Amino acid sequence: MTRPSLFHSTVRPEWIDYNGHMSEAFYVLVFGHATDALMIETGLDSGYRESTGCSLYTVESHIRFLRDVPDGSHLAVRTRVLGAAARKARFVHEMYVVSVPESEPTPDAAPVATTELLAVHVDRQAGRAAEFPDAVRRRFTELTEPAPEWAGRSIGAVA
Repeated sequence: MTRPSLFHSTVRPEWIDYNGHMSEAFYVLVFGHATDALMIETGLDSGYRESTGCSLYTVESHIRFLRDVPDGSHLAVRTRVLGAAARKARFVHEMYVVSVPESEPTPDAAPVATTELLAVHVDRQAGRAAEFPDAVRRRFTELTEPAPEWAGRSIGAVA
């Protein structure tokens, strides 16, 4: 089952680099907003962060830039949770160009970029990892899907 996209955006002119397509920094920005949407979906929203002093920190990421994204492109980001443990969550985002704002990618659409992330639930006051509340861990478990074939790969070696 394909879940609906958690985040949508439109590429702005200031996101375009000297090569005429979206600069790598803005892929990270869009993926960051998609992570924020996942946090809301799992109960780690602003109210949770304010009341507990805990948040999700990204500790590792791997981005693949697959296709150029021109100015004005409408983006949809799908998120897949790959697993969660007591203090960690692993998930991926897949970015697609869609024809209309807020629409979903077609079933045969290929992503323009992907990222795989490892995040840790942190108690900001204590300065260390903390266990997820049971409800949050359950929600991550409910959202867990099989990993795509590209997840878990490392950066290729230079020959």
